[in-house]
Amino acid sequence: MHAKLWNYETEFDRGHDGSEQVITHPNPSAVSLSIRASALVFSDPKSQNLLSLMEKIADSNATALIIGETGTGKELIARHIHALSQRKAGPFQAINCGAFSETLVESELFGYERGAFTGANTSKIGWFESANKGTLFLDEIGDLPQSTQVKLLRVLQEREVVRLGSRKATPIDVRLIAATNVNLEEAVRAGRFREDLYYRIKVVPVELPPLRERQGDILPLVEHFLKVYQHRLQTGTPHLAPETVRAMLEYPWPGNIRELENVIHRALLVSNSATLYPKDLNLPTIAQTHDEEQRFQSPSTSPVAGSKPDGYGRHAQQLEAILNNMFENNLPDLYEVINAITVRKAYEFSNNNQVHTAKLLGISRNILRARLKELNLIA
Repeated sequence: MHAKLWNYETEFDRGHDGSEQVITHPNPSAVSLSIRASALVFSDPKSQNLLSLMEKIADSNATALIIGETGTGKELIARHIHALSQRKAGPFQAINCGAFSETLVESELFGYERGAFTGANTSKIGWFESANKGTLFLDEIGDLPQSTQVKLLRVLQEREVVRLGSRKATPIDVRLIAATNVNLEEAVRAGRFREDLYYRIKVVPVELPPLRERQGDILPLVEHFLKVYQHRLQTGTPHLAPETVRAMLEYPWPGNIRELENVIHRALLVSNSATLYPKDLNLPTIAQTHDEEQRFQSPSTSPVAGSKPDGYGRHAQQLEAILNNMFENNLPDLYEVINAITVRKAYEFSNNNQVHTAKLLGISRNILRARLKELNLIA
């Protein structure tokens, strides 16, 4: 098959010649060291349905919420909706809400005036103003602190922003597209996310399935990444052994498209032959049991507070046995001890990476940072 690349300055062609459609990030180097996906294809039936939905909602100004795991291509979906819309001539601005501290996120979103706070030596426009007449993409919106959620809701309702340190409102014409890799409904129930904001941003929900649920996209993506890294590394055209193809289709890809790209990059670096074999992929051995598959469930099906922990299998049984033993011994401060150990071990397991720890625990980065400070793990 021949992959047809598409850029954001031309009309989208569905590929009537039978070629696969590939959407790529306009600046691949910007995501080369991140956990974001740099390419998407629409070969699998689920992806084709997704593309049809994107085409239907593109011309609307309705706020969209993209729901999907890390590395599935949420930003690429947002960029494509923008490129198909009547706003395509306007700016597309993307911001990761989890990348800023609670004290910085408001000034980044709404801007500030000179003297608004210590160090504000000049005025600065925020991301909403910079996206005027275009689209603003807020990734990891579940990480926004509640004080910022209140102000964001007001911006969406009033269609205007007030910079920090100013009393003057600035009208804006911006389409908002938000994204999350956590279950916002659970966050609402837990009091971490405002219910009114949740319904405000979920006017048009866009479910982005994980790569393991759209197997028809795997091999077209493999072909695309082989071409990309073959060109970058100046290697020959590799051949995939049948067992290599089988391994790729059977592997659950917990890191989604980003993991697939990294695997192809590494394989071309280490391979000494013109054929790629399973050993070149260096895929982890993951048992394809029901319990293991549930480890990689999507956010929309993750367990919520008060529900039976289906999918955790023997792990839940072991945990219950340990807890029963601790209850019987009437240990003091049990909740605090369990919570502290869980956070500390998750932080250690994630090599002190806050983003990965928050995802592992299923909480926002701001909540994690507050807990890490309480445990004196960060300043």
